[in-house]
Amino acid sequence: MVGVLLVASSLSAALILILKPLLLRYALARPNARSSHKIPTPQGGGIAVVGAALITVLILASVLKSSYGGLQPFLVLAGASIALAALGAVDDIRPLPAGMRLLLQAAAVTAVIITSGIRILPDWIPPSLEQALLIFGGVWFVNLVNFMDGLDWITVAEMVPVTASVAILSEMTYQPFPVAIVAIALSGALLGFAPFNKPAARLFLGDVGSLPIGLIVGWLLLQFAGKGALIAALLLPLYYLMDATITLFRRLAKRERVWEAHRSHFYQRATDNGFSVMSVVTHVFVLNLALAALAAVTLVWPSAPVQISALLAGVLLVGFVLRRFSHPRVTASLEASR
Repeated sequence: MVGVLLVASSLSAALILILKPLLLRYALARPNARSSHKIPTPQGGGIAVVGAALITVLILASVLKSSYGGLQPFLVLAGASIALAALGAVDDIRPLPAGMRLLLQAAAVTAVIITSGIRILPDWIPPSLEQALLIFGGVWFVNLVNFMDGLDWITVAEMVPVTASVAILSEMTYQPFPVAIVAIALSGALLGFAPFNKPAARLFLGDVGSLPIGLIVGWLLLQFAGKGALIAALLLPLYYLMDATITLFRRLAKRERVWEAHRSHFYQRATDNGFSVMSVVTHVFVLNLALAALAAVTLVWPSAPVQISALLAGVLLVGFVLRRFSHPRVTASLEASR
Protein backbone atom coordinates (compact mmCIF):
# COMPACT_ATOMS: atom_id res chain seq x y z
CA MET A 1 0.00 0.00 0.00
CA VAL A 2 2.77 2.46 0.91
CA GLY A 3 4.52 1.71 -2.38
CA VAL A 4 1.36 2.43 -4.36
CA LEU A 5 0.88 5.68 -2.43
CA LEU A 6 4.44 6.80 -3.16
CA VAL A 7 4.29 5.89 -6.85
CA ALA A 8 0.99 7.72 -7.38
CA SER A 9 2.17 10.75 -5.40
CA SER A 10 5.48 11.03 -7.25
CA LEU A 11 3.86 10.51 -10.64
CA SER A 12 1.22 13.14 -9.91
CA ALA A 13 3.83 15.73 -8.87
CA ALA A 14 6.00 14.93 -11.89
CA LEU A 15 3.09 15.29 -14.31
CA ILE A 16 2.17 18.63 -12.74
CA LEU A 17 5.70 19.96 -13.24
CA ILE A 18 5.61 18.83 -16.87
CA LEU A 19 2.15 20.22 -17.59
CA LYS A 20 2.28 23.47 -15.62
CA PRO A 21 3.82 25.64 -18.39
CA LEU A 22 0.96 24.60 -20.71
CA LEU A 23 -1.65 25.21 -18.02
CA LEU A 24 -0.22 28.67 -17.35
CA ARG A 25 -0.59 29.47 -21.01
CA TYR A 26 -3.95 27.90 -21.87
CA ALA A 27 -5.89 27.25 -18.64
CA LEU A 28 -5.89 30.32 -16.41
CA ALA A 29 -8.85 30.53 -14.01
CA ARG A 30 -9.90 34.13 -13.67
CA PRO A 31 -11.77 35.25 -10.51
CA ASN A 32 -15.58 35.21 -10.75
CA ALA A 33 -18.60 35.29 -8.44
CA ARG A 34 -17.83 31.84 -7.07
CA SER A 35 -14.07 32.28 -6.69
CA SER A 36 -12.14 32.41 -3.45
CA HIS A 37 -8.99 33.59 -5.23
CA LYS A 38 -8.16 37.14 -6.28
CA ILE A 39 -5.66 36.70 -9.11
CA PRO A 40 -5.66 34.50 -12.25
CA THR A 41 -4.37 31.04 -11.35
CA PRO A 42 -3.74 28.06 -13.64
CA GLN A 43 -6.20 25.19 -13.40
CA GLY A 44 -6.06 21.70 -14.80
CA GLY A 45 -3.99 19.99 -12.10
CA GLY A 46 -6.65 17.30 -12.14
CA ILE A 47 -5.14 15.95 -15.36
CA ALA A 48 -2.10 14.90 -13.35
CA VAL A 49 -4.09 13.64 -10.35
CA VAL A 50 -6.50 11.46 -12.33
CA GLY A 51 -3.83 10.37 -14.78
CA ALA A 52 -1.42 9.37 -12.02
CA ALA A 53 -4.08 7.40 -10.15
CA LEU A 54 -5.25 5.46 -13.22
CA ILE A 55 -1.72 4.80 -14.51
CA THR A 56 -0.59 3.54 -11.09
CA VAL A 57 -3.47 1.06 -10.92
CA LEU A 58 -2.78 -0.19 -14.45
CA ILE A 59 0.95 -0.59 -13.71
CA LEU A 60 0.22 -2.64 -10.60
CA ALA A 61 -2.39 -4.71 -12.43
CA SER A 62 0.19 -5.46 -15.12
CA VAL A 63 2.82 -6.43 -12.55
CA LEU A 64 0.35 -8.71 -10.77
CA LYS A 65 -0.90 -10.03 -14.14
CA SER A 66 -4.51 -9.44 -13.14
CA SER A 67 -7.17 -11.07 -15.33
CA TYR A 68 -9.37 -8.98 -17.62
CA GLY A 69 -12.47 -10.24 -15.79
CA GLY A 70 -11.23 -8.88 -12.49
CA LEU A 71 -10.24 -5.58 -14.07
CA GLN A 72 -13.31 -5.04 -16.26
CA PRO A 73 -15.25 -2.84 -13.79
CA PHE A 74 -12.14 -0.72 -13.26
CA LEU A 75 -11.51 -0.41 -16.99
CA VAL A 76 -15.06 0.86 -17.50
CA LEU A 77 -14.51 3.27 -14.60
CA ALA A 78 -11.22 4.42 -16.13
CA GLY A 79 -12.84 5.01 -19.52
CA ALA A 80 -15.74 6.93 -17.98
CA SER A 81 -13.32 8.97 -15.86
CA ILE A 82 -11.26 9.90 -18.90
CA ALA A 83 -14.47 10.94 -20.70
CA LEU A 84 -15.45 13.17 -17.75
CA ALA A 85 -11.93 14.59 -17.61
CA ALA A 86 -12.19 15.51 -21.30
CA LEU A 87 -15.58 17.11 -20.64
CA GLY A 88 -14.12 19.04 -17.72
CA ALA A 89 -11.10 20.15 -19.75
CA VAL A 90 -13.33 21.64 -22.44
CA ASP A 91 -15.57 23.26 -19.82
CA ASP A 92 -12.56 24.75 -18.02
CA ILE A 93 -11.49 26.52 -21.21
CA ARG A 94 -14.88 27.32 -22.74
CA PRO A 95 -17.93 26.74 -20.48
CA LEU A 96 -20.49 24.35 -21.95
CA PRO A 97 -24.30 24.54 -21.62
CA ALA A 98 -25.56 22.98 -18.37
CA GLY A 99 -27.81 20.54 -20.23
CA MET A 100 -24.95 19.16 -22.31
CA ARG A 101 -22.77 18.73 -19.23
CA LEU A 102 -25.50 16.83 -17.39
CA LEU A 103 -26.21 14.57 -20.37
CA LEU A 104 -22.56 13.57 -20.76
CA GLN A 105 -22.15 13.11 -17.00
CA ALA A 106 -25.24 10.88 -16.93
CA ALA A 107 -23.82 8.76 -19.76
CA ALA A 108 -20.54 8.22 -17.89
CA VAL A 109 -22.30 7.40 -14.60
CA THR A 110 -24.74 5.05 -16.36
CA ALA A 111 -21.88 3.05 -17.90
CA VAL A 112 -20.27 2.61 -14.47
CA ILE A 113 -23.51 1.69 -12.68
CA ILE A 114 -24.72 -0.81 -15.27
CA THR A 115 -21.40 -2.64 -15.55
CA SER A 116 -20.93 -2.79 -11.77
CA GLY A 117 -23.95 -5.08 -11.32
CA ILE A 118 -24.17 -3.95 -7.69
CA ARG A 119 -27.41 -3.96 -5.72
CA ILE A 120 -27.80 -2.14 -2.42
CA LEU A 121 -31.58 -2.03 -2.02
CA PRO A 122 -33.96 -4.89 -1.05
CA ASP A 123 -34.70 -7.50 -3.71
CA TRP A 124 -38.36 -6.49 -3.96
CA ILE A 125 -37.31 -3.20 -5.56
CA PRO A 126 -37.06 -3.63 -9.36
CA PRO A 127 -33.45 -3.57 -10.58
CA SER A 128 -34.33 -0.97 -13.23
CA LEU A 129 -35.66 1.39 -10.55
CA GLU A 130 -32.60 0.83 -8.38
CA GLN A 131 -30.30 1.55 -11.31
CA ALA A 132 -32.19 4.75 -12.07
CA LEU A 133 -31.83 5.87 -8.45
CA LEU A 134 -28.13 5.00 -8.41
CA ILE A 135 -27.55 6.90 -11.66
CA PHE A 136 -29.35 9.94 -10.25
CA GLY A 137 -27.30 9.71 -7.05
CA GLY A 138 -24.10 9.22 -9.02
CA VAL A 139 -24.69 12.29 -11.19
CA TRP A 140 -25.43 14.34 -8.07
CA PHE A 141 -22.27 13.07 -6.35
CA VAL A 142 -20.11 13.93 -9.37
CA ASN A 143 -21.58 17.42 -9.43
CA LEU A 144 -21.37 18.05 -5.70
CA VAL A 145 -17.67 17.16 -5.69
CA ASN A 146 -17.28 19.69 -8.50
CA PHE A 147 -19.31 22.30 -6.59
CA MET A 148 -17.30 21.81 -3.40
CA ASP A 149 -13.95 22.27 -5.13
CA GLY A 150 -13.93 26.02 -4.58
CA LEU A 151 -11.26 26.55 -1.94
CA ASP A 152 -7.54 25.82 -1.72
CA TRP A 153 -6.86 22.36 -0.26
CA ILE A 154 -10.53 21.56 0.41
CA THR A 155 -10.65 18.61 -2.00
CA VAL A 156 -7.42 17.29 -0.49
CA ALA A 157 -8.82 17.72 3.05
CA GLU A 158 -11.99 15.85 2.03
CA MET A 159 -10.87 13.18 -0.39
CA VAL A 160 -7.57 12.06 1.13
CA PRO A 161 -9.29 10.90 4.37
CA VAL A 162 -12.15 9.35 2.37
CA THR A 163 -9.95 7.42 -0.06
CA ALA A 164 -7.44 6.41 2.62
CA SER A 165 -10.31 5.13 4.78
CA VAL A 166 -11.72 3.13 1.88
CA ALA A 167 -8.30 1.54 1.33
CA ILE A 168 -7.83 0.72 5.02
CA LEU A 169 -11.37 -0.56 5.57
CA SER A 170 -11.65 -2.50 2.30
CA GLU A 171 -10.41 -5.72 3.88
CA MET A 172 -13.21 -5.56 6.44
CA THR A 173 -15.81 -5.51 3.65
CA TYR A 174 -14.11 -8.17 1.49
CA GLN A 175 -13.67 -5.86 -1.47
CA PRO A 176 -12.45 -7.32 -4.77
CA PHE A 177 -9.30 -6.15 -6.51
CA PRO A 178 -8.69 -3.34 -7.34
CA VAL A 179 -10.90 -1.34 -4.93
CA ALA A 180 -8.24 -0.75 -2.26
CA ILE A 181 -5.61 -0.08 -4.94
CA VAL A 182 -7.78 2.51 -6.71
CA ALA A 183 -8.47 4.20 -3.37
CA ILE A 184 -4.85 4.41 -2.24
CA ALA A 185 -3.67 5.44 -5.73
CA LEU A 186 -6.12 8.34 -5.81
CA SER A 187 -5.15 9.29 -2.26
CA GLY A 188 -1.48 9.33 -3.26
CA ALA A 189 -2.16 11.32 -6.42
CA LEU A 190 -4.00 13.96 -4.38
CA LEU A 191 -1.07 14.15 -1.95
CA GLY A 192 1.24 14.77 -4.92
CA PHE A 193 -1.04 17.63 -5.96
CA ALA A 194 -1.33 19.07 -2.43
CA PRO A 195 1.90 21.16 -2.37
CA PHE A 196 0.80 23.02 -5.50
CA ASN A 197 -2.70 23.69 -4.12
CA LYS A 198 -1.54 24.76 -0.64
CA PRO A 199 -3.01 28.16 0.31
CA ALA A 200 -2.44 30.42 -1.46
CA ALA A 201 -2.73 27.96 -4.34
CA ARG A 202 -0.45 28.06 -7.35
CA LEU A 203 -2.60 25.49 -9.17
CA PHE A 204 -6.24 24.36 -9.13
CA LEU A 205 -7.76 20.97 -9.96
CA GLY A 206 -10.28 22.38 -12.42
CA ASP A 207 -13.35 20.51 -13.65
CA VAL A 208 -10.92 18.21 -15.48
CA GLY A 209 -10.06 16.84 -12.04
CA SER A 210 -13.11 17.34 -9.83
CA LEU A 211 -15.56 15.57 -12.17
CA PRO A 212 -13.62 12.30 -12.59
CA ILE A 213 -12.56 12.36 -8.92
CA GLY A 214 -16.26 12.52 -8.03
CA LEU A 215 -16.93 9.53 -10.29
CA ILE A 216 -14.04 7.46 -8.93
CA VAL A 217 -14.88 8.16 -5.28
CA GLY A 218 -18.56 7.50 -5.99
CA TRP A 219 -17.60 4.13 -7.48
CA LEU A 220 -15.51 3.29 -4.42
CA LEU A 221 -18.38 4.13 -2.08
CA LEU A 222 -20.76 2.08 -4.24
CA GLN A 223 -18.48 -0.92 -3.75
CA PHE A 224 -18.81 -0.44 0.02
CA ALA A 225 -22.58 -0.11 -0.15
CA GLY A 226 -22.77 -3.24 -2.31
CA LYS A 227 -21.07 -5.25 0.45
CA GLY A 228 -23.63 -4.21 3.05
CA ALA A 229 -21.69 -1.20 4.34
CA LEU A 230 -24.21 1.42 3.23
CA ILE A 231 -23.94 3.50 6.42
CA ALA A 232 -20.14 3.57 6.16
CA ALA A 233 -20.49 4.65 2.52
CA LEU A 234 -22.72 7.54 3.63
CA LEU A 235 -20.58 8.55 6.60
CA LEU A 236 -17.28 8.90 4.77
CA PRO A 237 -18.36 11.75 2.41
CA LEU A 238 -21.04 13.11 4.77
CA TYR A 239 -19.60 16.63 5.01
CA TYR A 240 -19.66 17.11 1.24
CA LEU A 241 -23.10 15.49 1.01
CA MET A 242 -24.65 17.75 3.62
CA ASP A 243 -22.96 21.01 2.64
CA ALA A 244 -23.80 20.64 -1.06
CA THR A 245 -27.31 19.21 -0.62
CA ILE A 246 -28.46 21.73 1.99
CA THR A 247 -27.05 24.53 -0.14
CA LEU A 248 -28.90 23.21 -3.21
CA PHE A 249 -32.26 23.10 -1.43
CA ARG A 250 -31.73 26.57 0.02
CA ARG A 251 -31.03 27.96 -3.42
CA LEU A 252 -34.03 26.15 -4.90
CA ALA A 253 -36.23 27.59 -2.15
CA LYS A 254 -35.02 31.07 -3.11
CA ARG A 255 -35.69 30.28 -6.80
CA GLU A 256 -32.09 30.91 -7.71
CA ARG A 257 -30.51 29.51 -10.86
CA VAL A 258 -28.69 26.61 -9.24
CA TRP A 259 -26.47 25.97 -12.25
CA GLU A 260 -24.85 29.41 -12.01
CA ALA A 261 -21.74 30.31 -9.99
CA HIS A 262 -22.36 31.36 -6.39
CA ARG A 263 -20.82 31.68 -2.93
CA SER A 264 -23.55 30.02 -0.87
CA HIS A 265 -21.76 26.87 0.30
CA PHE A 266 -21.02 26.72 4.00
CA TYR A 267 -17.26 26.61 3.42
CA GLN A 268 -17.52 29.75 1.27
CA ARG A 269 -19.64 31.50 3.88
CA ALA A 270 -17.02 30.54 6.47
CA THR A 271 -14.33 32.53 4.66
CA ASP A 272 -16.75 35.46 4.44
CA ASN A 273 -17.34 35.09 8.20
CA GLY A 274 -13.71 35.52 9.17
CA PHE A 275 -12.40 31.96 8.95
CA SER A 276 -9.04 31.66 7.23
CA VAL A 277 -8.67 29.15 4.41
CA MET A 278 -6.41 27.03 6.62
CA SER A 279 -8.97 27.11 9.42
CA VAL A 280 -11.74 25.91 7.08
CA VAL A 281 -9.73 23.04 5.60
CA THR A 282 -8.48 22.02 9.05
CA HIS A 283 -12.08 21.81 10.26
CA VAL A 284 -12.95 19.69 7.21
CA PHE A 285 -9.94 17.40 7.62
CA VAL A 286 -10.49 16.76 11.35
CA LEU A 287 -14.22 16.25 10.77
CA ASN A 288 -13.43 13.65 8.11
CA LEU A 289 -11.16 11.76 10.49
CA ALA A 290 -14.05 11.61 12.96
CA LEU A 291 -16.44 10.42 10.25
CA ALA A 292 -13.93 7.75 9.19
CA ALA A 293 -13.78 6.53 12.80
CA LEU A 294 -17.59 6.30 12.88
CA ALA A 295 -17.55 4.40 9.58
CA ALA A 296 -15.07 1.92 11.07
CA VAL A 297 -17.35 1.46 14.09
CA THR A 298 -20.24 0.49 11.81
CA LEU A 299 -18.08 -2.22 10.23
CA VAL A 300 -16.83 -3.60 13.54
CA TRP A 301 -20.31 -3.62 15.11
CA PRO A 302 -22.83 -4.05 12.27
CA SER A 303 -25.96 -4.17 14.46
CA ALA A 304 -28.83 -1.81 13.54
CA PRO A 305 -28.62 0.28 16.77
CA VAL A 306 -24.90 0.92 16.19
CA GLN A 307 -25.49 1.81 12.52
CA ILE A 308 -28.25 4.28 13.38
CA SER A 309 -26.32 5.78 16.29
CA ALA A 310 -23.17 6.24 14.19
CA LEU A 311 -25.08 7.90 11.36
CA LEU A 312 -26.87 10.19 13.81
CA ALA A 313 -23.54 11.08 15.44
CA GLY A 314 -22.09 11.86 12.02
CA VAL A 315 -25.01 14.11 11.10
CA LEU A 316 -24.65 15.97 14.42
CA LEU A 317 -20.90 16.43 13.93
CA VAL A 318 -21.33 17.76 10.40
CA GLY A 319 -24.23 19.93 11.55
CA PHE A 320 -22.03 21.43 14.25
CA VAL A 321 -19.33 22.35 11.71
CA LEU A 322 -21.87 23.77 9.25
CA ARG A 323 -23.40 25.88 12.00
CA ARG A 324 -19.95 27.08 13.02
CA PHE A 325 -19.17 28.04 9.42
CA SER A 326 -22.47 29.95 9.20
CA HIS A 327 -21.62 32.43 11.97
CA PRO A 328 -18.85 35.03 12.23
CA ARG A 329 -15.82 33.97 14.20
CA VAL A 330 -15.75 35.44 17.68
CA THR A 331 -12.18 36.66 17.21
CA ALA A 332 -13.14 38.38 13.96
CA SER A 333 -16.05 40.14 15.68
CA LEU A 334 -13.85 41.28 18.56
CA GLU A 335 -11.22 42.67 16.22
CA ALA A 336 -13.84 44.49 14.17
CA SER A 337 -15.26 46.17 17.29
CA ARG A 338 -11.91 47.61 18.33
